[in-house]
Amino acid sequence: MLVLGDAHASDPENRAALLAAYRDSGADRALHVGDLEHYDLPVPTWFVAGNNEDFDAIEGMRGNETLDRWTDESTAPANATLLASAAAEVEGLRVAGLSGNYAPTQYEKSREELSGARRRHFVREDVERAKRLEDVDVLLAHEAPRALLGGLGCEKIDEVIEAVGPDLCLTGHHHRHAEGTHRETRLVGLAPVWESYYLLDPETLALDRRPTPAGSGV
Repeated sequence: MLVLGDAHASDPENRAALLAAYRDSGADRALHVGDLEHYDLPVPTWFVAGNNEDFDAIEGMRGNETLDRWTDESTAPANATLLASAAAEVEGLRVAGLSGNYAPTQYEKSREELSGARRRHFVREDVERAKRLEDVDVLLAHEAPRALLGGLGCEKIDEVIEAVGPDLCLTGHHHRHAEGTHRETRLVGLAPVWESYYLLDPETLALDRRPTPAGSGV
């Protein structure tokens, strides 16, 4: 299974890197940890929203809505499934996701109160719903937990990890590869797509990091 860090694929060079990673991996399923910005993908991909996205698109996915610009099948997003405090079965794994990033000034609001770019954040109700998910093997989050980057992470991610107890938590946002543990959970911060992609063994949860083909991005 393909695993991808931040893509920022609204940039054409970054999009080329994203698609090169799909091609080079040969995988038929993928997981992504946010800042995707491109939702017409080569294979079924489960992802969490980051703090850089097309937020109209993300809101449409949250509500399973068809946006006006996607009513034509030729422009409809393909193969992108948003995990917004939700879980899905992927290659025999139960994969859960918390979408968004943390802003203390927005956290106590309802989702309905967020507008414009503020829709990039998660709020308390998102975190509480994620904490109720059960039997989670892999947790996707955009922000890192505190144990991963020397205290630079987000305590709300710690809370979700402690509540659901995944075997593996995959994160992005910081554009660097990092590894750690929190309680019994293995933590991996993913390098951005223009540097690396990863292959995940669903049986062992081992990750194999590989360079994205040269010349495919910044």
